[in-house]
Order: sequence, then C-alpha cells, then structure tokens
Amino acid sequence: MSKKNSSEDQSKSTSVPSEVDSTSSTEINTEPQTGVFKKPVSRRDMLRLAGASGVGLLLGSSGALGIMKATGLTKQPASDTPGSAENVTTGITHGGDQYSFYDIHQPGIVTPSQNFMCFASFDVTLNDAAGLRRLFQAWTKASASLMAGELLDGQNENPHLPPADTGEAAGLSSSKLTITFGAGPALFDHRFGLSGKKPANFAELPAFNGDNLQSEWCGGDLAVQICADDMQVAFHAMRNLIRIARGSAVLRWSQEGFQRSSAADPNQATPRNLMGFKDGTANPSVKDNNMMNEVVWVQPQDGAGWMTNGSYMVVRRIRMRIEVWDRSSLADQENTFGRERVSGAPLGSQHEFDRGDMEAKDTSGKPVIPMNAHMRVARGDGTMQILRRPYSYSSGMDKVTGQLDAGLFFISYQRSIEKQFIPMQQRLAQIDALNEYIQHIGSAVFACFPGVQQGGYIGDQLV
Repeated sequence: MSKKNSSEDQSKSTSVPSEVDSTSSTEINTEPQTGVFKKPVSRRDMLRLAGASGVGLLLGSSGALGIMKATGLTKQPASDTPGSAENVTTGITHGGDQYSFYDIHQPGIVTPSQNFMCFASFDVTLNDAAGLRRLFQAWTKASASLMAGELLDGQNENPHLPPADTGEAAGLSSSKLTITFGAGPALFDHRFGLSGKKPANFAELPAFNGDNLQSEWCGGDLAVQICADDMQVAFHAMRNLIRIARGSAVLRWSQEGFQRSSAADPNQATPRNLMGFKDGTANPSVKDNNMMNEVVWVQPQDGAGWMTNGSYMVVRRIRMRIEVWDRSSLADQENTFGRERVSGAPLGSQHEFDRGDMEAKDTSGKPVIPMNAHMRVARGDGTMQILRRPYSYSSGMDKVTGQLDAGLFFISYQRSIEKQFIPMQQRLAQIDALNEYIQHIGSAVFACFPGVQQGGYIGDQLV
C-alpha cells in the first residue's frame, strides 16, 4: 500500500546519511520431508489434493473428513506454543530460511537486510492499558507463528466461517521473514498511563532545513517493520497483523520497499539505491557485538529500563528527483556522493571499503572529495555512527507532476536519536550536495522494544 504525494517542491531539501550491511545470514539447515503421506499434512493440503482430482466434489464434506480422520489430519496441534515445529496446523513449507522471533533483541535490526519490506504505522484506538496489552499479546503469538513459517492457528477450513489466516502464503517458505515492533512518542500520553515511562528526549524529530513533510507520511502510535526475501510472504504478514489489530488500532500509513534480490546478485554486494550508487558501505559491522552495544542497543545506564536491549528507529520517506538526476553528468553524480559509481570507492581511492583521504587535493588544489560531498558530510569527524537499513520504493506516477514517485525509504537504528541521528542530519540538511536531488516528505521515530522471551510478549516490560 502506498500513497501519492503532492506536487514536487522545487526548493532544495535535506539529505540523510546513506551508506546497509551487506553481510549474508547464516541459514538454518533442515531436512525436507518427502512423500505425500510421509509427513504431517494439513486439512488444507488434503482439500487441495482432493480438489485437484475432483474427488472433493464426489466425496462431499463428510467423505473428505473421513479420509482426514483416517490419516490423522484432524488431530489438534501437538503444541499450543506459537511457532512450534510440532504444530500440525502448519500450512507453509519449512525450509532453511527461518529466524526465531524469540531472542534478547528483536529480529530485523541487525539481521542482514532481506529483499523486500512492508512498513506499517498504526494509530491505537483503545483507551486502556489492558486492551493495549491484549493487542501486543495477539501480535506476539501471530508473529512467532508467521516467522516459523506457519499459517495462523485457528479454523481455516470451515466453509461457514472466515478463515483465521488469509491464505496467500500457503505453500511458501518463511523466506527469512522478520517482524519488528516499535512505539512512537504519541503512545506515551494519558490513554495508557505511560507518560512516566517515556524515555527522556524521545520526541518527533525537529524540523530540518528543506523538509517538505506531508502529514500522511508522518508519525504513528505503533510501527511494524516486516522484511522477507519474498514480497508475498511480507505482505501476508502485514495483512494479518492489520487484521488482528481491528478494533484496537487502525492503519495510519504504510510503505513497501525493495532492494536487489539475492538471486540477482549471488555475491550479496552492497545494494544500490535508485540513483545507481551503493548504499550501506559505511555501516558498522553487525557481527561486532561491542560495536552494536555502542551504536545500536540501548544500555541500562541510558535510562528507561524497559528499553534495555532495544533500539531507537528513525524513518524518513525521501522522494528522489530521478528525472533531474538522470540528466546530470557522471562527474556531477560522483562528486555529489564523493564516490565512484561503479566500484563505490571514495574518490581518489581504489576499493569500496577504503576509508578515503579527506585531505587529498587534485592538481588545481581542490579537495578530491568535495567539501559538500555526501560521504564527507555524513561522516563528520567520524566519531558518531548509526546502523542504516533503507529500502528503495516506487509508488507509481505522481499525477500532478507526471513524474515517478520513487526514492528511498530510509530506516536507521541507533542507541540515541538525540546524540547520533539528529547531529548528523543537521549537518546534511545544511550543506549536503545531495539535497539538490531529493526531498524529505515523511518522518517518524519509534522506540523498538527489546527482544521477547518465550512466554512473554512484545512490550511486556512497558505495559
């Protein structure tokens, strides 16, 4: 789901730090089962087999049920635990591509970026903490099942009732699905008695030079970031979480995103944005636990104890003026980023991950990496980092301008928005050469909860 923005503002706008870690994940090896009657088969599988040969029409519901009973297909789940491998209501093929929902940190933060993303921002319609708690518990149970590659538990075959699961992911693997939850500043008001638990200085971002924010792309009480290597799997998860929230929360806005797929680039090189440049080169290593504790994960001494092992998320929807960019010379483009387009190397260097010589001058005495180049401005003095996890987006044509509504859905994670993201963005908003080609039209921040333990639920230390 995406929305159309208003006519393009011709004034300059602000940039964000570009530069997502390109490391690939370690897959879980599982032994696939073979043979129709050598593995647990769901009622849905049985009906699919019957329907394929017309047998279902001849047997009717009672006849089909008899076969299902004879093969043990009607027994109850062996485990009520969401995501349990023993749950025989499974309707999605298991494979070596699963992440666990339960961990000390939420999935989808330091997880290597998957191919696709669905992002949803919600407004909570409840007015009591108990109701909010029930929503979090329901989302937790569903998320654990979805990430384990299972259809949602419940009645999925009764022709007289709506199925518990919407069904479009039946037969698909979990495709490295991750689901990440966060709470916006607006959640900490009088409705749920959470004002005393609001982290210090946790607020919507200040106005930056050149912002052209549109309310339909801003804010929200709650956020869900869903990523997977298959778009249908990601959409299925978002759709069912929206469905579960009915009566408790309503969708405020949503955005789909993509990057180069693992099939298109088996080497898993750093992804490129829609301007053709690599995006994520300067990310800190997610394999360095000490670095992640310093840059990404909230520590006990940071205050707001319920956020320990969580992280703060910044979201910016950035419209790219692609048509203008496409008319710029290669030299102008490379000077804008401060990097070579093909290799991703800093200007004057040979390799993508070279540090870059900020003191180097050309024959005329000018800096090889221009003073307003994006990589130079984003780096600053090099003492402050964030973890970028952006995706490209395309939402069709802007009917007002006749131009593409496409750009970067920027997501970053950091231990402190105030100390890390805001100073960096303030520099970029003032002098980044990239501002000529982009416009910030959406903005939101969320406090992403710490990970969930078995038996707990998202936000259980908050509400």
